[in-house]
Amino acid sequence: MPGHDSAREIYRQALPVILVSLCAGLFSGTLLGSETMRAGIAEVPGLLLLLPAFLATRGGVYGSLGARLSTGLHQGVIEPRFHADRRLTNAVVASFVNGMTVSVFIAVVTYLWLAAFGSGGNLLELVGIMVVAGFLSAVLMISVLLAVIFVGYRRGLDPDNVIGPVVTTLGDVFGVLFLLVGIAVVGGVT
Repeated sequence: MPGHDSAREIYRQALPVILVSLCAGLFSGTLLGSETMRAGIAEVPGLLLLLPAFLATRGGVYGSLGARLSTGLHQGVIEPRFHADRRLTNAVVASFVNGMTVSVFIAVVTYLWLAAFGSGGNLLELVGIMVVAGFLSAVLMISVLLAVIFVGYRRGLDPDNVIGPVVTTLGDVFGVLFLLVGIAVVGGVT
């Protein structure tokens, strides 16, 4: 049956990526439970509040980029090469701007939430941490997404089968790591 062959192919392409995602998710959880992260959470009021929103928006913003690029490849309007193409450039710039904007927005909403409930918090510190974490995650996620999508596509993989787990894994693992970097950078500045 043709449907069975299609399902097998999807599993063949997606299963290795999902298994790597599982292991990386366990690493991310370990990092989140580390002494360093717990110290950062204790040191920065509101960090635990903004963490889920930050991680979730990485998947939303960069998952959209992956879907847009995958669709462009399937339609033939984007070539699976690294060159200056208007559609590719626009998609990358839009996702970068969206990622940075949503990072700052999360910091501001977190600060307002803390202020409303009398929990304190420092707006500049939260925005600084989120700008650092947002910028680093944007650069990493865009670079890896382009590489995975283009190289995978040239090797016969359907980007639709692999991009979801890749985005989720990168967003979780590196989102937590880059929040720690943001705490270190902003803590050293303030």
